[in-house]
Amino acid sequence: MRRLAALAIILPILVGCQDTAASAARYSTGGDPTDDPCARVVSAIGYANLMLKPKGQEDGQYIEDAVLGRLAELRGITLQFGDRLPDSLAPAVQTVKTTTAGLSKADIPHDRQVALLKEYRVAADQIVAGCS
Repeated sequence: MRRLAALAIILPILVGCQDTAASAARYSTGGDPTDDPCARVVSAIGYANLMLKPKGQEDGQYIEDAVLGRLAELRGITLQFGDRLPDSLAPAVQTVKTTTAGLSKADIPHDRQVALLKEYRVAADQIVAGCS
């Protein structure tokens, strides 16, 4: 009888701890997995871009902790929502995933950061235009 009572208590806890389709691929904070993917990714791009120097000034960009954080958040949003963007944007999504993986690390040499930043910008612009 005690085993049955213990099972009755533990079973709902175990079921509640299982991943669901909505939570299994969560790489970012806030929002809802059912949010519009274009809106989430474009918003994250805009938020990250607020910390970046204008196009053409990438050589002077200092990738400080705040920039790293925004780029890491963009990476998480892109990992979570990017695969649900229009198929035509798949190459740009992959580029944003790849470039933000490098740009969100502090130990990347500056010349590599600049190259990644330039590559990121082209892909991010494509996503913004394709989601408009």
